[in-house]
Amino acid sequence: MREAAGLCGRQRVCARGGRVGAARGSGSRCVRVRSGAVTIAPQLPSSPPPGLALGAVAGAGRPGGSRIVCPLPDGGLLDVGSLATAQRGPHPELLTAPNLDRLLDAGAPAWREVVEWLRGWRDDHERAAAHRLPVDGLVPVLPFTVADYVDFYACEQHARNAGLIFRPDAEPLTPNWRHLPVGYHGRAGTVRVSGSPVVRPSGQRGADDFGPTRRLDLEAELGFVLGGPVPGPVSVDDAADHVFGVVLLNDWSARDVQGFETRPLGPHLGKSFATSISAWVTPMAELAAARVPFPPHDPAPLPYLSPREPARGLDIGLEVHLDGHRVSSPPAADLYWSPEQMVAHLTSNGAGLRAGDLLGSGTVSGPRREQFGSLLELSWNGRDPVMLPGGTPRSWLSDGDEVVVTATAPAADGSRFSLGEVRGRIRPAV
Repeated sequence: MREAAGLCGRQRVCARGGRVGAARGSGSRCVRVRSGAVTIAPQLPSSPPPGLALGAVAGAGRPGGSRIVCPLPDGGLLDVGSLATAQRGPHPELLTAPNLDRLLDAGAPAWREVVEWLRGWRDDHERAAAHRLPVDGLVPVLPFTVADYVDFYACEQHARNAGLIFRPDAEPLTPNWRHLPVGYHGRAGTVRVSGSPVVRPSGQRGADDFGPTRRLDLEAELGFVLGGPVPGPVSVDDAADHVFGVVLLNDWSARDVQGFETRPLGPHLGKSFATSISAWVTPMAELAAARVPFPPHDPAPLPYLSPREPARGLDIGLEVHLDGHRVSSPPAADLYWSPEQMVAHLTSNGAGLRAGDLLGSGTVSGPRREQFGSLLELSWNGRDPVMLPGGTPRSWLSDGDEVVVTATAPAADGSRFSLGEVRGRIRPAV
């Protein structure tokens, strides 16, 4: 079993090629983001070209309405509905909708047709020019209507770190963790698109103590967008036909509220006030080169979680930026449970799927400290602040802080492409 890395002695997480150096001496550990010629710039790095993705925007002559778009490699936007209508593309009745709801409802055969058709048009700049949208005045909207939202806890390193923090004298992983994908139901109504502000929530921080959270945190995750509604159960071998694509997800968390309320029924108000997702949904068909084998599970999962072919993860590299400075690079390849296993478990009791169901992976963290995907871990529950350039400490998020999570995935030719970003700025409590 992997042990949590970087927890003994004082360490710095520097941005010098991702290397971690141990500082001499004793005292508290400190995650330090260095500035300088060979380290990160104050601004976000320029992203690689986007892969094929779908989203929805409002504006551009449709007051009060929205349309489906696809990002172009040069930064423009392709009006997918206009293109499908003019060029007699597949399923124009799905693509002229205001968002992806109808497409998600149509199921996997329609998804495959649309993605394959779009691949040809996206790179044909001359023919696509007539359906290019001016970006000025456009704003992203939620790309689909979230039906249900379930957040899993699928990363072993994050689960282990949380166990070490909250149960230092006990086994870090709970007895059930390796046997099933642990998760909880969140609030679909508080999922918002990237760029939406996040208001600091209030709640009970302890007995007779109500007020704004003092421990506001981020969680860098992947989100899996489901479609092809069907009654449950869904077998692990059929689950792939119900996973349309991936979004980037930040499951904002109020750690003090969460800590007081969690026992015995689990997270509630400390996790339900806001979840941000990227404006772009990257279809699973675009991520074929990112699928990587899992190491063997120990113990082996029960039959309903054991696919005929070995389960596969996703080699997606995330980056977390706080106020323009990279503080973490979590690897999603380290997730323990696959999206197909999450679907099989979620429906194993007979619960069905709806178009627009959203599954969060849970916080993504790697074995090294600079790969931790939350401030809970990076600051070790507030004891060891992240130091931004200029010496500004952050154990938890402050009002005015902006968090941006980006990600890249490998393409078939060996290059990497961008999955976009999920962005949010903290506003004071009301």
